[in-house]
Amino acid sequence: MESMNRTMTPEVTRTSPTDAPVKLSLQRVLEKWSSSAWQWATAWRMNPEARGGVMTAQSQGNPWYIAGFVLVVFLLSWHFFTLRSSFDQRGLSEEQLQMMEFNGDIVRVADGSYAWNPEKEKVKGIPGPLAVLEKAREELSEAFVKKGTNDHGIAYLVLYTVSRFAGGFVAASVIAIMLGVILGLNKVLFRAANPFIPIMKPISPLAWMPLLLYTVKDPKWTAVLVVFMAAIWPTLATTAFGVSSLRKEYLHVAAIVQLSWFQRLFKVILPGAAPTIVNGLRISFGSALVAVVPAEMLLGELGVGYLSWIEWNNLDISGVIFAILVVGVVGVILDSGFNKLAGLVTYQE
Repeated sequence: MESMNRTMTPEVTRTSPTDAPVKLSLQRVLEKWSSSAWQWATAWRMNPEARGGVMTAQSQGNPWYIAGFVLVVFLLSWHFFTLRSSFDQRGLSEEQLQMMEFNGDIVRVADGSYAWNPEKEKVKGIPGPLAVLEKAREELSEAFVKKGTNDHGIAYLVLYTVSRFAGGFVAASVIAIMLGVILGLNKVLFRAANPFIPIMKPISPLAWMPLLLYTVKDPKWTAVLVVFMAAIWPTLATTAFGVSSLRKEYLHVAAIVQLSWFQRLFKVILPGAAPTIVNGLRISFGSALVAVVPAEMLLGELGVGYLSWIEWNNLDISGVIFAILVVGVVGVILDSGFNKLAGLVTYQE
């Protein structure tokens, strides 16, 4: 035992004096942390309100951080999965390189070496985000330039698409609301028209395009009418339902105070059915926005849909992705403006 004590004693005395304060401070931190954790766990177990407060704080986190993180992960994944190694000419003879250059697979760069032909790279797989960003830079730099009859800048194309969308949607909304009010106030007409609305509503607006083009013989008006056919039925159905479900007390009060028919329409009927009408307009808004792009693609009319189709014909996939992003951005802006406008005409009981 004495020998064991003698052998253990030097190990203890070998500890430097500077290690003792560090060990004591770490020990104090650990003791303080464990004590705080124990107190927090006890409060968590004994106080349900504390649990609710923590859950509420977690649920009230900033969603923009999550959205930004998802976007960054998506862009990085897109970039790395679409990367392609640079051209390696080692092991290839001069004849093979000349043949590849003659076929357009590679091009000679300034320093005399070879690289993949960027024109052929456009049609090999999905382009990366940097290629799409470069395409967007090119298009936006010439946004207000007209190079020819069918070569207009992206700003003009967006303007053409929005004008067709606005014309068809506004005309459909006005007519649908007028007919919906008439059907909603007359039970007999509402029941008579009820079997036809469910039949017409599911028909794709593009199915009407050949008949509309044959009738009006003008692609521009045909695109507007396609948007019209996409937007009219949801608004008509919801307006008729909202007016027919209006509280009878509202109409009785309007009759007692002897309001005229137009006064009842603008002071009682439309405000009372406004929430239902706005819901129908939201559905029609989305349907019309979805319809205008393929209509431009099929009719060959200048617009965002036309840009997407032309870029596909040119085998420029970066241009196709850019056109898709433009459609998304325009849709978000229009939808945001519509929601703000809808908030001005609706109310909560």
